[in-house]
Amino acid sequence: MSTEQDRPLIVVCAPDHAADLALPLRRYQGEYDVRVTDSSAATMALLRGLAPGQQVALLVAEPDLPDEHVLRAFHQWRTLVPTARRLVTAHTSRFRLRADDLRGGLATGKYDAYLLMPQGVRDEEWHGAVTEMLSEWGSHVDNPATASIQVVSPRLDALTSAIRDFCYQMGMPAPVLDPDSPEGAALVAEHRAAHPGAPAYPLVRALGRPTMAVTSVGEVAASVYGAPDELDVESEVDLVVVGSGPAGLAAAVYGSSEGLSTVVLETGAVGGQAGTSSMIRNYLGFPRGVSGMRLAQRARNQALRFGTRFYTGWPVLGLTTGTPGSPGHTVHTGARPIRARSVAVATGVAYRRLGVQALEDLVGVGVHYGAAVSAAHECAGQDVVVVGGGNSAGQAALHLARFARSVTVLVRRRSIAETMSDYLVRELHFTPRVTVRPCAQVVDGGGDERLRWIAVRDLETGAVERREVAGLFLLLGADPQCDWLPDEVCRDERGFVLTGRDLPRRLWTDGVPPPDLATAVPGVFAAGDVRAGSMKRVAAASGEGASVVPLVHAHLAELDRRG
Repeated sequence: MSTEQDRPLIVVCAPDHAADLALPLRRYQGEYDVRVTDSSAATMALLRGLAPGQQVALLVAEPDLPDEHVLRAFHQWRTLVPTARRLVTAHTSRFRLRADDLRGGLATGKYDAYLLMPQGVRDEEWHGAVTEMLSEWGSHVDNPATASIQVVSPRLDALTSAIRDFCYQMGMPAPVLDPDSPEGAALVAEHRAAHPGAPAYPLVRALGRPTMAVTSVGEVAASVYGAPDELDVESEVDLVVVGSGPAGLAAAVYGSSEGLSTVVLETGAVGGQAGTSSMIRNYLGFPRGVSGMRLAQRARNQALRFGTRFYTGWPVLGLTTGTPGSPGHTVHTGARPIRARSVAVATGVAYRRLGVQALEDLVGVGVHYGAAVSAAHECAGQDVVVVGGGNSAGQAALHLARFARSVTVLVRRRSIAETMSDYLVRELHFTPRVTVRPCAQVVDGGGDERLRWIAVRDLETGAVERREVAGLFLLLGADPQCDWLPDEVCRDERGFVLTGRDLPRRLWTDGVPPPDLATAVPGVFAAGDVRAGSMKRVAAASGEGASVVPLVHAHLAELDRRG
């Protein structure tokens, strides 16, 4: 049993219906320290009196407080515990009466959920929402209660940061331990027993296996998911999916569930660019939002259930397309090649590079491409900058605002409203730690061993300002990840894969274009952000991945008909 100091708090402000919440809250008292107050002021006093390091996982409040509007109360409480999730739970007598007044606060991110208070035992809808919020909170804490992977390093260098990010995206948050800490020293001693001498850092212990010194993220992936030479795909498979973002995962789920032998190859972590998003709030079916990591891991588990085989952390080096006499394709990996009757290209995009060498040299040590959700704790009490005007940049800024002292969003345009979803624009506006600076560009930066400062140019006046910052998160637009494709898979001038009626007319058959997701090569399809003309949204990518599968069936049927 954890001590009270170790247990995170659930703080419940219930001036009128504490008795109705007493029974439901018993479920959490073994692992959380549940405290009940009767006013906003009492809650503030409780939060101010917490011991250093004491964590608050969830703030729960009735909609009517005696001394403050509940939304203003949440705002005040959150200045003290910015990472806590926030829930309004209303008694049945007040639920409908207060809904209209509070709905606007939900839309602008002032709290996370509005639920009807449980009226008896086993109200699993209420408990499901609470558990979901606690789970999301727990996935972002600096020292997770359970850690299947541990990393030991005396410093947070680029490789250690990359390993930590990979583990987070794979749904296994990995704490970075100092070699002088009790846990770190034990792992160092274990490694020295098998490998005498000074250890080379970082050291990694994954899933109870012996501690090992690693030199790449790929070695960590191999330790957890298998090395490239363990590839056991001997026969030709129906479908190889290259990439495991939303499009690739959807293709895997629908392909394997409909009887296709399906293999997914992924160079990095499952989820792709979407997997790095701290919270996606506009994905269908998740009213309280879902992190990209959780969405990706749920889809992966769904595909595994239907028989999909995943090979994670492996590079795809090339594709040899079939011929009329031998229509099968060959996907070349870091190990042996895989023969496939059809291929779905779903490699997505990568963030465009900034092109400032001084900052490129600091990638992983203060400079990050993408949201780098696991790096947020490094920014506690510091000033950080997010560069980008898309949804990913908005999501990153909101997440970082839970930890950093201030977050500045830099965009080259005059407004983020041109490129960002309205719900994110509104949330950023109502988040006091976030400032949007338009017409600005990062032109330089530096620091001793890690990022300390950046230089920002005003694009209207040309003036350059130096700013002290602890983190720079770059979400600069997208470049396709498909250099491994052969020339016969046509691409546009930016490198995105052409499909359907976007293909040159000389490749159409009798004046009829190929299906919308078909490339110039029969049996090779493209879905998601890598495809020219795609919408660049998670739901759209998922839809395209699912839509590939009927085209695969039609292609395989044609092959079988021929012979």
